[in-house]
Amino acid sequence: MEDRLTELEIKLGYAEDLLEELNRTVFRQQKQMEQLQQEIRALRSQLESSIPAEQRSPADEVPPHY
Repeated sequence: MEDRLTELEIKLGYAEDLLEELNRTVFRQQKQMEQLQQEIRALRSQLESSIPAEQRSPADEVPPHY
């Protein structure tokens, strides 16, 4: 019985470590996605400002669901 309890405690320790590592990974990925979205907005703005309004077509606009 004692061995089983020790084994479960070890497994719990590994599971906790894995969960912490996964949380850190998700946090880093979220930060990276936010940065990439910010860069996309900046690039879109830069592109729109470089094309004169009379040369733009409705097909160039982003659909409202984006």
